[in-house]
Amino acid sequence: MRERHRAWADDFLRDNTSLIITDAEERKGRWKELFGNDHPIHLEIGTGKGQFITGMAEKNPDVNFIGIELAKSIIVMAGAKLKESGVTNARLLHVDAADLKELFAQNEISAIYLNFSDPWPKKRHAKRRLTFHTFLEQYEHILQPGGEITLKTDNQGLFEYSLVSFSEFGLKLKEVHLDLHSAEVPENVMTEYEEKFSAKGQPIYRCRAEFT
Repeated sequence: MRERHRAWADDFLRDNTSLIITDAEERKGRWKELFGNDHPIHLEIGTGKGQFITGMAEKNPDVNFIGIELAKSIIVMAGAKLKESGVTNARLLHVDAADLKELFAQNEISAIYLNFSDPWPKKRHAKRRLTFHTFLEQYEHILQPGGEITLKTDNQGLFEYSLVSFSEFGLKLKEVHLDLHSAEVPENVMTEYEEKFSAKGQPIYRCRAEFT
């Protein structure tokens, strides 16, 4: 899908460098300095329009959140949402998440969220899936011991693939929901896609996996 042009995007990025970080690689190993506290850092890869990270930051003031989003027209929407909310415990990175080791030091992150990631359904594109083993290797490096990955998706194929990928990599599955909303999980914060898909009656899949 072609990225939608937003005329105000460049101005927003230029005027909000304290919210949307542009020197991410230089902050590797020093992210807690940016937040000015010693709270755990949670990372969302593919933050979209920002509903999830904003909601999580509001509900969890003792956790710092970082969201990664590559699309310029999308990250500025997330930035605007965070700015309007007034939360101070969330930042965004306008970068490609292909090499997380360049952005974060070993054991610097406490938890990772993968929300409605591109399923890349063709077998030849499997290495692009965010639960492919090369990504899991990066997650293991930047996560603290016992760190968790939480995956949410409406795509059954990606969910099944991810469960197998997690298991083969040696992760411990702590939670598996085949229809998240029927389980009425109280702490769930919905994304924009989640609201859209669940309104159509589509099941939302979620799992939590821990590196042991």
